[in-house]
Amino acid sequence: MAKVVVQFSCSECGATTGRWLGRCPSCGAFGTLVEELHGKDGPTAAAASRTPERLGDVRVEEAERISTGVPELDRVLGGGLVPASLVLLGGEPGVGKSTLLLSALGAIARSGKRALLVTGEESVAQVRLRAERLGGADDVSVLAETELEAVCATLERDTPTVCVIDSVQTLYAGELGSAPGSVAQVRESAARLLRVAKRSGVATVLVGHVTKDGAVAGPRVLEHLVDCVLQFEGDRYRAHRILRAAKNRFGSTNELGVFEMTAGGLVGVPDPSTLFGRTEAGEVGAAVAVALEGTRPILLEVQALVSRTDLAMPRRVGTGVDPKRLAMIVAVLARHAGVPLGTADVFVNVAGGVRIDEPGADLAVALAIASAARGAPVREGVAAFGELGLTGRLRVAAQAERRLAECAKLGIGIVVAPEGTHTRSGGPQVSETTTVRQALGAALERALDAAEAAA
Repeated sequence: MAKVVVQFSCSECGATTGRWLGRCPSCGAFGTLVEELHGKDGPTAAAASRTPERLGDVRVEEAERISTGVPELDRVLGGGLVPASLVLLGGEPGVGKSTLLLSALGAIARSGKRALLVTGEESVAQVRLRAERLGGADDVSVLAETELEAVCATLERDTPTVCVIDSVQTLYAGELGSAPGSVAQVRESAARLLRVAKRSGVATVLVGHVTKDGAVAGPRVLEHLVDCVLQFEGDRYRAHRILRAAKNRFGSTNELGVFEMTAGGLVGVPDPSTLFGRTEAGEVGAAVAVALEGTRPILLEVQALVSRTDLAMPRRVGTGVDPKRLAMIVAVLARHAGVPLGTADVFVNVAGGVRIDEPGADLAVALAIASAARGAPVREGVAAFGELGLTGRLRVAAQAERRLAECAKLGIGIVVAPEGTHTRSGGPQVSETTTVRQALGAALERALDAAEAAA
């Protein structure tokens, strides 16, 4: 018989204690411990009879990945869904999680595989309305259910190839006294679905809500249980969405998927460089960065604004770039390139809402800031990549050949890069520079005079 144990769980971090405390001993938050009822089972006969296996005797059969029919989603997953895997997809409300997964389920069903959608937030009729707008999802099976026992029983009985749970916060286990979406319910739902997925071979995708700081709602143990964590980012008022992997046991976490929201649903953008790398000739404060996201090189427009300030502490605000790295680039420009920024606010933005995490975009950010500070536009048809050091010297960026190939495809004539970057035959001309001061001289045009600036 199951024994019910009363524990207190933190709604912020998921830590549990045997008694109520005013402050969580794990994360230090006040008033976050809530009472939870946990079912506790004794060891079963089947569990007691299991014996360990020698790792060398385990036979591994290569599992064929399941294509979702959405190339951008397959890219981020590492080639498709792995059978018996558990994937967590998080994102803000309205960003397009349900739309993306319904399109994928429709493509999987059309390929002859069984696809199941378990919806706890919408009725079957509401899902049908979305399917009519997207088209091609008639063969997807739909189950409107929030009881965890019923969902697991359906998965074990029907054993679909792919199942989507929308969302995991709506499921509840009857033996737990807490409300759906609480720490105990989310943890129990994810753990039980994980066991069902591994035992039945069903590739399961969990849709998760996010908190105000962008993290998946519920305890962090939810992210440790699953095999892959995907983050769907973007502004609901903008047309473009970014999909990236925060954790992936079967592939790289550096891949990037780009989508565009249209009247017919989410459409993948196979060549985002033409979308995010456009600049206007003669525009001050704009530079083209050749960034690398996983195996995909992408051209991004970096915009900068330098404005005189009366504040004692000038602001360094970055959207799409690391604020700490932005502060470092501003300091290097002031110290080693003669760009006075001590009495100016500096704002940097990456066009399209894309976030740059790699250091190879440092040089383009520096060019955009220097262009805005000096009033000198970057030369037409020039792109840049390279890592900026604290001494003002430039370091060679990884996979330079792939970056140059992307520049050649989009007609970039000159690329400003660190010394040692090998020129690709048939590609753009590489202007090799050693320091950031040399890079500014090679990339920037003359400064505008007062009359031109006023015009």
